[in-house]
Amino acid sequence: MRWFLSVSPTLLIIFASFQTGLTWYISSISKSVISHRQFATSDSDALRDDPSEERRMGSYNLGIGRNQPIVSDGIIAANDESMIDETSASRTLEENHDRAKHWVSLESVSKPPKKKEIKREEDQLRPSSSFSVGSNKKGRSITRKKILPSSEETKHLKAAVWDEHHYEKEDEKIDSNSDSSLKYFERGISANAPSVPKIIYPYIDLSIPNSVYCKSDNIDVVWETLRYEAFREAEREPLLVSFLHSTILNHNGLESALSFHLANTLSSPAMISTQIQALILEALHNSEDFRQSLRADMMAVRDRDPACNCLPDVFLYFKGFQALQTHRVAHYMYTNGRQVLAHYLQSQVSQNFQIDIHPNATIGRGVMMDHGTGIVVGETARIGNNCSILHHVTLGGSGRAGVDRHPKVGNGVLLGAGSSVLGNINIGDGCQIGAGTLVISDLPPHSVAVGVPAKIIGNFVDVTQQPSIGMNQMKGTSDFDDITFVSADI
Repeated sequence: MRWFLSVSPTLLIIFASFQTGLTWYISSISKSVISHRQFATSDSDALRDDPSEERRMGSYNLGIGRNQPIVSDGIIAANDESMIDETSASRTLEENHDRAKHWVSLESVSKPPKKKEIKREEDQLRPSSSFSVGSNKKGRSITRKKILPSSEETKHLKAAVWDEHHYEKEDEKIDSNSDSSLKYFERGISANAPSVPKIIYPYIDLSIPNSVYCKSDNIDVVWETLRYEAFREAEREPLLVSFLHSTILNHNGLESALSFHLANTLSSPAMISTQIQALILEALHNSEDFRQSLRADMMAVRDRDPACNCLPDVFLYFKGFQALQTHRVAHYMYTNGRQVLAHYLQSQVSQNFQIDIHPNATIGRGVMMDHGTGIVVGETARIGNNCSILHHVTLGGSGRAGVDRHPKVGNGVLLGAGSSVLGNINIGDGCQIGAGTLVISDLPPHSVAVGVPAKIIGNFVDVTQQPSIGMNQMKGTSDFDDITFVSADI
């Protein structure tokens, strides 16, 4: 208590001093605010009276008369509706006129004039027809305008882009498998349709004689059949019209079509399609055997593969056929001293088709590689004419490099799926090797071999028969009546 009584006078003195200082601080701030307002008012009056500042003030004050609305007689509208003296009113009117000189009013934006459509002369001459298709919910009639083709070329392109009869009633559509399909085929672009070949499948000789292909006499039945069937397929499937035209119908020969199609399939950043196309055309132009083999291979697949319905299927989609033709190009390059280029083509075939054929391997005519996946043919291997090779067949070598170390397969031989023939052995003409068979020794002609290792279970009675043509790989059917089996328990 004594301590508080001794300290309280001191606290009263400190509090009084603080109150005096606070009062002085507040008064000084008030004086500075009042002086600042007086200075701003006098400065603005001076600037207004100075004529040199007229343009600068007008450029900054976007409003007229200190941001207040101006009335029709130029007098500032007062908020309290009080009267003002004539001097201030006249001065305000002068200020408004001076500042109005620098006011830029915005004009309304108008749409640009619509350009007049200029129709081309050929469009004006093109005939058209309008027809009514019904009425909408409001009762207004709906009409559609149909542009009629002015020439056979435009009619051809129109049919290629759009199927006019897509929205026909079901009973009005024409069945492509019926006899009336010919009328549908003749309608639309029939003027540009290829002529019907004189000889059609299955009456074409698979050996490709001069009556089927002769370059000097301008005879090419296989190409005519391919083009005719491609045109029919384009009529049936409008979505493939562009593809069929670019790969087959727009070319003037089988060689041109093949080089174009293979080049687009095998192209890569290392070699563009036009370069590969030039290589294929070079090989086809300089090798008569290549041109004959091309047509024989195509007809062999068409004749033996039951899943093949037409020649365009073979030409466009069967990778065994495409790989074999690319090998023939690589073989031509290899035998003419361009081994590095031949190995490049072999690599492209392996990457794109999963088929590995050495460029030095010799393959005859009329060979079918069914499915094709996993087929391996070694460097010194030889395959005869009219052979059929199924997927995962291996013609491998046994021995070191520089020697003849791969199999020699005769004519008309059927190599079943997954069979392996190893070493420098001979497979006689007309032999049939069952699926999964391992052959490590010679087989006599017209024999049937199965098992691991291969065991001869029978021989063909008719020595002229070629099992590669019949493609029968099952025992116990009537088709095996022409086989003499070694023992009855087999």
